[in-house]
Amino acid sequence: MKNRFTIGEMSKLHSIPIKTLRYYDGIGLFKAIAVDENNGYRYYSTEQFEQLNAIKYLKFLGFSLKEIKKHMEIRDAKSFITLLKQRQEITNNMIKSLSLINNQFSNRISEIEQALKINVVEEPVVRHIPKRAIISIDEHIRSEPEWEMALRKLENIIGGSPSLFIGRVGLTVAKKNISASRFHEYSSVFILWEESFVENEFVRYFGEGNYVCIYYRGNHSISKDYYDKLLQFISVNGYEIDGDSIERTIIDDYITREKSFHLTEIQIPVKI
Repeated sequence: MKNRFTIGEMSKLHSIPIKTLRYYDGIGLFKAIAVDENNGYRYYSTEQFEQLNAIKYLKFLGFSLKEIKKHMEIRDAKSFITLLKQRQEITNNMIKSLSLINNQFSNRISEIEQALKINVVEEPVVRHIPKRAIISIDEHIRSEPEWEMALRKLENIIGGSPSLFIGRVGLTVAKKNISASRFHEYSSVFILWEESFVENEFVRYFGEGNYVCIYYRGNHSISKDYYDKLLQFISVNGYEIDGDSIERTIIDDYITREKSFHLTEIQIPVKI
């Protein structure tokens, strides 16, 4: 059996592009065992198969070509263990990060599925809601440009991916503005913050308690009529407003063009 293989044969045997083998040769990572002086053809041997397998394996584990080359030059067991431990730590961090992202998917999917099933809209109800973690900034917001600028500030505060914001952002209306019917004068913008995320010094909480809530089809721009319904419900039942309202659009244009599926919820904390 021959023990000389052209670069084309090595490419087919190991499922590695010829271009990649040439690059490996050029950086000194995996050089041909012989080169024909007349035509420049590279030749490899079976003794190099294991070396190439090791390179493929380390690359699969996420090592950079620079790290692989250094190991191939040193080939020291202790340094290799250190290298593996470093990569293991990186991998564990990636797993944690992906787990958080997966939780976001699950939570958002569940919320949208539940929202699509909601049939009772435009009717105030009392709900007892647990404590919720948020990150927020106090901003006087009366227009869309101000809302967008506040969002950018919030994003910079948490240094988070835009994916954290999708469907998790809301606004609050100060208690004094609710009483004065200034429902479109917002006092803060917030993002719902899962406790499983990394710790953040800016975390605050919406307190556990009773909230008078209402769902309606539409966004923040048509909230006035529904605040009026909530205030009437609160008055008729003898409740007392106990803080700022919470307003969040759950399904909007970015999820569906079907206006009939758009959904916003307003929650006003009350003393019963």
